[in-house]
Amino acid sequence: ANAEVMVNASNFYQQNNPYSGHWKTPVPGGESGHSDFGPQLKSMNKQLFTIVAWDPRGYGHSIPPVRDFPPDFFERDAKDAVDLMQALKFNKFSLLGWSDGGITALIVAAKYPTLIHKLVVWGANSSITQEDLTLYNAIRDVSKWSESIRKPMEEMYGYEYFAKTCEAWVDGISQFAHNPDGNICRHLLPNIKCPTFIIHGEKDPLVPRFHPEYLHNSIQGSRLFLMPEGKHNLHLRFAEEFNKLVQDFLL
Repeated sequence: ANAEVMVNASNFYQQNNPYSGHWKTPVPGGESGHSDFGPQLKSMNKQLFTIVAWDPRGYGHSIPPVRDFPPDFFERDAKDAVDLMQALKFNKFSLLGWSDGGITALIVAAKYPTLIHKLVVWGANSSITQEDLTLYNAIRDVSKWSESIRKPMEEMYGYEYFAKTCEAWVDGISQFAHNPDGNICRHLLPNIKCPTFIIHGEKDPLVPRFHPEYLHNSIQGSRLFLMPEGKHNLHLRFAEEFNKLVQDFLL
């Protein structure tokens, strides 16, 4: 079922399959629940899982408002995600978080531990380094992106909104570099108590391997799985393997 839900003075677009079972919400990495998690929405076992995919404010169908990046934008997304799930009457659920959505999911798991059953993150980091800033600034100008990656975003948002939002994201994520140790949510990682599965593509051009290793070393009892050929979008490129890994972990 697809629907808009009013939470925190914003309308959030969400879609979920109607089956009962283990509830989980994927947190997208900067597009929308449908575009970021198509193979998961299509192929994960709907007899076992109820999958709620949502568009954070300013992304996908959750526009307006225009996406912005105040200093607390990750914390804001985390609260939105929790409040949306509670508005939908899900009292406990698992989280799948990719990229920025992975950072959001880490914050949710740390700040709302009684609500989270299990956590899966990939393409995520808890701090910003100078190496990261170089990688981010290299993608600031969307006209330099490959057409295969750029075109779906242009079709969803229109070129102007997409280009402005990408530039604003680079500025927004870069502001964390001014924090001690480039901290985004490092200080929260010891508070994550739920079973946690960290997946990393060893060919990820945006997230160097030291980031998932830091998460693994900082989240007690967590598991780290490396995909040798995986890039940033490993859940799309290797959807069948990814879906099986995640389903096995969640059950």
